[in-house]
Amino acid sequence: MLFEHDQRIVMTLDAGGTHFVFSAIQGCKEIVSPINFPSYANNLDRCLDTTVDGFKKIRKILPVQPVAISFAFPGPADYPRGIIGDLPNLPAFRDGVALGPMLEEKFQLPVFINNDGDLYAYGESIAGYLPYINHLLEKAGNPRRFQNLLGFTLGTGFGGGIVHAGQLLSGDNSGAGEVWLLRNKLHNGMNAEESISIRAVQREYARLASVPLDHVPSPKEIFEIGIGQRAGDRQAALGSFHHLAEVLGDAAANVVTIIDGIVVLGGGLAGAYPLFLDRMVEEMNSNFVNLEGQSYRRLSPRVFNLEDEKDLHLFLTGEIRQIAVPGSEKKMIYDPLTRVGVGISRIGANTAIAIGAYAFALNKLS
Repeated sequence: MLFEHDQRIVMTLDAGGTHFVFSAIQGCKEIVSPINFPSYANNLDRCLDTTVDGFKKIRKILPVQPVAISFAFPGPADYPRGIIGDLPNLPAFRDGVALGPMLEEKFQLPVFINNDGDLYAYGESIAGYLPYINHLLEKAGNPRRFQNLLGFTLGTGFGGGIVHAGQLLSGDNSGAGEVWLLRNKLHNGMNAEESISIRAVQREYARLASVPLDHVPSPKEIFEIGIGQRAGDRQAALGSFHHLAEVLGDAAANVVTIIDGIVVLGGGLAGAYPLFLDRMVEEMNSNFVNLEGQSYRRLSPRVFNLEDEKDLHLFLTGEIRQIAVPGSEKKMIYDPLTRVGVGISRIGANTAIAIGAYAFALNKLS
């Protein structure tokens, strides 16, 4: 694992609309008990004071001085310059707030701020799903290795990040991987997040079960209804996650078309994958039809559900064969099966984001 044995310490922050959680990472592991403060989302001065106080408290309990501050913060933002824009869930931030430069001045440390979806994907590529699946390929004796990863977070919203050959793709406007703004397959005038989020699952359950929205159970409870562990409208529960699956599969297929790589899902809704992952992969493996009525695959590679034992086996074994090198006695191992896989995070979104923030800072310092 990259930086697994690195002794440098980086202070981190998980910035949400209601709470800020401060911590520190060394060797890709959390080394302190996190400190939790209210975010004071509507009061800029209190919010900034809280940010400074949180990092001061973390610094006091560290065994050695940190080398940087690195964390995820909501956008829009000019992340490379550390300037935060107008934030819907942190209304105090308006007209551009130079958060990064302020912290650099206070702590005399380099400060790196990124989007949480980007850092999630980066963490999964370094210490999460990408090395996990490549390790399984190695154990299976398959020569294929994957270098590209698409990380999607499913929760309050629909977030994403892209890693290409070990490099995080941020974009010229810090806007790469903004998958929530993809077009919604089932509601043409809406974005994908309106069907891929906590509110979407609850809204769809309310519609299908014919119950008021304020009486709808949580997504976790809807999942439990769907698998028969809780009383409720099971068909509505299944339908709400099938709705998510179709839009998510369409969105993922659109991104895979451009960035060919492994897809990993994290966040609160990812735990409900038994109710939507098969449908998502089915959507990604669906067909287009041309004007002559001929059907053809929407994606060139075959998509595998890596949480399904049979699919995982086929993904790992592939179609390995030996081929001769023309004009030579040499032979080569060849696997002609073009494929991508979709799986669920093994380390969790919070851990992946923290590792991503840590590795991003150390890479920049190097």
